Amino acid sequence: MDDVYYTIQQSAKTEIKRKGSRFIGEALLVEGVAQATEKLEQIRKREHAATHHCYAWRVGLESEVRFKYSDDGEPGGSAGRPIYDVVCGHQLTNSLLVVTRYYGGTKLGTGGLVRAYGDAATATLDKAGRLERFVLCGIKVRIDFGLYDRLAKLIHSHDARQSSADFSDRVTLELQVRQSRVDVLINDIVQLSSGKATIEKLS
Repeated sequence: MDDVYYTIQQSAKTEIKRKGSRFIGEALLVEGVAQATEKLEQIRKREHAATHHCYAWRVGLESEVRFKYSDDGEPGGSAGRPIYDVVCGHQLTNSLLVVTRYYGGTKLGTGGLVRAYGDAATATLDKAGRLERFVLCGIKVRIDFGLYDRLAKLIHSHDARQSSADFSDRVTLELQVRQSRVDVLINDIVQLSSGKATIEKLS
């Protein structure tokens, strides 16, 4: 499994105008379906005078990815799908992108709507930026005091992060490391301790 994924770097809001209509794009980081739904409803209430709230969200990783998009009353395929295509084009997950339209009195046609919603979505994500993240795996390590300094250097060399430490009869550490590197780190700890370290993968 590839342990790299991308989210928006920061929340962002933009606005474009087409023939009198205002298209307000808003990108938000979400951690799941419930939060995506909640934030969408917050935007609906805040922009209650708008004509449409078209959106796309995508959450989860690999086989657990879930997504949804909506035209919210615009002609079929003219809004939600173009927004979702922009989200996928940026390879994003855990992200909600809403484009709110205030109708300006002139119809844009299906092609015009596709371009307007797509352009608003693109401008918003360009402003939000993209952040690289990693799927992490937790491990618990128990090791003799005399090996702690060498273990600390090993942890650093694997870009692992120490989340807790207990110094009692032995050193007990909880570590977070990229999923793609966890087996290599475990093997290196086994070699460092000549097989005497106790190592446990955490869920």
